[in-house]
Amino acid sequence: MGLRESLLEGLLVPLFLCGFLVFPVWCETLDYVYNITETSYTRLCETKNILTVNGLYPGPTIYAHRGDTVVVHVYNLASINVTLHWHGVKQPRNPWSDGPEFITQCPIRPSANFTYNIILSDEEGTIWWHAHSDWSRATVHGAIVIYPTNGAAGYPFAKPDYEVPPIILGEYWISDVMAVLEEMLEGGGSPNISDAFTINGQPGDGYNCSAEGMYKLTVKAGKRYLLRLVNAAMNDEVFFGIANHSLTVVGADGAYTKPFTTDYVLTTPGQTLDLLLEANQSSKARYYMAAKAYSTNSLVGYDNTTSTAVLQYSGGDNSSTPISPTLPLFNSTEAVAKFSNGMKSLASEAHPVSVPLEIDHRILITASISQLRCVNDSCDGPNGSRVGASLNNISFSLPSIDVLEAYYSSISGVFTPGFPNKPPKEFNYTAEEPDSSLVWTTLGTKVKKLEYNKSVEIVFQGTSLVAALSHPMHLHGYSFYRVGVGPGNFNKTKDPENYNLVDPPLMNTFGVPRNGWAAIRFRADNPGVWFMHCHFERHTSWGMATVFIVENGNSSEAQILPPPSYMPPCN
Repeated sequence: MGLRESLLEGLLVPLFLCGFLVFPVWCETLDYVYNITETSYTRLCETKNILTVNGLYPGPTIYAHRGDTVVVHVYNLASINVTLHWHGVKQPRNPWSDGPEFITQCPIRPSANFTYNIILSDEEGTIWWHAHSDWSRATVHGAIVIYPTNGAAGYPFAKPDYEVPPIILGEYWISDVMAVLEEMLEGGGSPNISDAFTINGQPGDGYNCSAEGMYKLTVKAGKRYLLRLVNAAMNDEVFFGIANHSLTVVGADGAYTKPFTTDYVLTTPGQTLDLLLEANQSSKARYYMAAKAYSTNSLVGYDNTTSTAVLQYSGGDNSSTPISPTLPLFNSTEAVAKFSNGMKSLASEAHPVSVPLEIDHRILITASISQLRCVNDSCDGPNGSRVGASLNNISFSLPSIDVLEAYYSSISGVFTPGFPNKPPKEFNYTAEEPDSSLVWTTLGTKVKKLEYNKSVEIVFQGTSLVAALSHPMHLHGYSFYRVGVGPGNFNKTKDPENYNLVDPPLMNTFGVPRNGWAAIRFRADNPGVWFMHCHFERHTSWGMATVFIVENGNSSEAQILPPPSYMPPCN
């Protein structure tokens, strides 16, 4: 309990018997208060107000145990609307507290409040929370640490001597980030790139006015440390490493992995990693931690700066110039594939896998950068068009009433069922010179309905339309098994022969490679309305999203919980 120092207000209910775990255990209800405020921060020689929780950037960490319920009382003291999402929490039967704006709730207006009931189930390890309204999550985010029911004694890996507070990677703009979004949407082009990457809110000494306050981690020689890494970046995948130190991956996205050791890690926005660090280097030296972008298309702008922090040894020379790590080249697809292929589920007796082997629903989804028509060809996209993004050639349009309320209360005209099981036209998805007539997309609020408890396979196919890019995809309400990934066009006959159905990684966010494909499987056993979208914010803003509605089952335990009486109004 000693790690729960960040704004834990106390326990409303001391203990209760968990209802969403396979084996019943005693769990707790934890209470937090989140005040959304505009707070003055100085970074990169400039001072501005940023949106924060309780004045903190990054925000407070939530500490809990497997199966707990976390109650977060949110008070919006800022001047803009906001919602919060609990990224990686499955929220069994409880989409009402999932958080995405106009998907499962309408926003919390200024001077209003809302209480989220966050129901943990089988998550263990590190996940995170963030704003899910416009681009507010640039500064409104924090980690969630979930211990096994018996605490650190339950770790299925080499026991650490110490645990380090979460390390959160981010992006920072000197400009108001909401103004960056508005300019992008008004002009119809790409957004201005960020001015810096950050490690725990600090750019590091490679940027102007940034040496003071740089994050420093002091370790003891000969000790083992557990690091919890969160990629909260907005529009970039990120390489991370520590000079002269290897990292052993033991968990990802709130699930355990088979341990594997690497000199660097690659995280997409939205992903989390649990890492073991052996403090086994000379205590006389200091060592940079570094974070920089992985970019899959040099024609698309990206932040090419590098954020740094320092690892130093207790009793060592803390004035020496730190040693720099060697990270992969910014466009090294080989380095990404090597790291990605090392990810496998633990698949032990205590942490088994349950990959669906017989599939009820097979879905092929193309993820594309697209174009929308612009009046008088006056926008900033290619040839005067408006840049869009699409799934199966549909660019998702947010409604004015949340989809969940519309579905639950049978309100017509808010969304349209029938999101297609395949793209409208089959073509060479990764051609070097694609058919230019295919770049045009259409706007819509189309959703996909799934029957309760049916098994689902989705193959995400990247395309070369407009710009061939990677796409970090996130599905709310679920973790899923990434059973396959590969280059080029998916071959429905040959590629499944190489699926990993034994120990595939259990994830909630995964990367679709540039001009490649990725396949996931899950069982639709969590009824509700669940957002699925690219976790590059610019792509989601352009429309790379859809909604899965998992219908109720027959039993009361297989149906959406009733809504709380205090949902934010939509008008």
